[in-house]
Amino acid sequence: MDKNTRICIVGGGPAGLSAGMYLEKKGYNNYTILERLDRVGGKCWSPTYNGRRYEMGAIMGVPSYYAVHDVEEFCGITHDGPKLNRNYKNGQGKVIEPFEPKKNILKIPRLLKMKKQLKRFGELLETKYKGYDLNGHRGVAEGRYEGFSAASAKRQPVSGENPNLKDLALPFKKFCEINGVDLVQDIWIGPFTSFGYGYFDEIPAAYVLKYLDFQTCMNFVKINLWTWKNGTQYIWEQLNDHLAHPARLNSKIDKVERKDGKVYVTVNGKVEEYDKIIVTAPLYIPNKRKDGQVGMVDYFDAREDERALFSKIDYERYDVLACETKPEDHPEISYYVFDNMVPERLGHLMVYYRRWRDTKDQVITTYSLRKHKDSKEIPYDKCRSMVLEDLKVMNNPASKVVNEWSVYYFPHVFSEDYAAGWYDKVEAMQGKYDTFYAGEIMSFGDMDETAEYSRELVERFF
Repeated sequence: MDKNTRICIVGGGPAGLSAGMYLEKKGYNNYTILERLDRVGGKCWSPTYNGRRYEMGAIMGVPSYYAVHDVEEFCGITHDGPKLNRNYKNGQGKVIEPFEPKKNILKIPRLLKMKKQLKRFGELLETKYKGYDLNGHRGVAEGRYEGFSAASAKRQPVSGENPNLKDLALPFKKFCEINGVDLVQDIWIGPFTSFGYGYFDEIPAAYVLKYLDFQTCMNFVKINLWTWKNGTQYIWEQLNDHLAHPARLNSKIDKVERKDGKVYVTVNGKVEEYDKIIVTAPLYIPNKRKDGQVGMVDYFDAREDERALFSKIDYERYDVLACETKPEDHPEISYYVFDNMVPERLGHLMVYYRRWRDTKDQVITTYSLRKHKDSKEIPYDKCRSMVLEDLKVMNNPASKVVNEWSVYYFPHVFSEDYAAGWYDKVEAMQGKYDTFYAGEIMSFGDMDETAEYSRELVERFF
């Protein structure tokens, strides 16, 4: 492709900013990033409270976040944040240690069985499901893999046939059961469901395992984590500052028309002409959102195939509260509440974080899910009240809500559409209509997966 190609990138989150960085690295300097908000970072949002930044979105990373490390190197920054730790409570607020045999004598047989299954699971993923951990979903429903190896930062291209990969379309619960490793769900559930990505009986195993591949999940288990002193948003603020063409904030796109080999974008009332467009913003949002955010099909001249495919997308209703507590009620550590990570406890507090361990004048952040595909969605206000009541049960009552956020979160398709080749159909459309699709839905809804997909998109098509 001509290096002078005029490229419009929709969205100034990790996917959009990374697309700009990787294009720049390949010699493309005629790109424009349009961001509808007054800030960059997307779901990496780190507001300030009492002089320190706290997290309303992404919290942490792990050493296998190679795309994030690319950004760090590009900007000359590093992961310099507070060391995180956590403990566990049951639904009644009692501190428990679910993985410690000496504290759970009656559960020793189950814990020993879990340990054996964990070892077997690691072996299965490397052998029976070879290729499972590649970024994105190309070929999975067809029983093949194609992409770049996640074994090291070099990311060598790999491809092959593996009919077993079709199993990844199954809900993770069923996937574990057919492989005789159902107890590993007890390990994977913490960094998956409590992080807002849904329940194992509804979400295809592909999403679970492309985000929490064996290496990544073990990093979470061992608390081998990265954080950033100025928050995860700082990563993307720094990248934006280092790009030749920083994102244009407060850019409201009213219309996109694709005709005669050109892309016409009406932004803030003015028409701009481009040759190609990369969409990292949502492709489809079912139902109207109070914040006015819409999907691509609502402001593009969306074609029939785009509408048909993107209308299959659903998303999680995941809510975050930032709360003050009285000093005597401040938790000594972050807590996971496994009892509340099941559909039957929809809307309840699943995890709450204490980011700064050296002071009590900071907020704690709470996280809850209020949607399951087979259940009625819980209204936001009701869920908010439930979470505040749960904090009282946890003996860490909030004295004030400082901030709250209900964001468009984790777009995905369900098993039937995944198995029917949804991803291969969308991938076959890449470049059609001079349009490329990136962002969360094309890989997974964490900052590294979305950034990595942008890297691969640029490698493949530019």
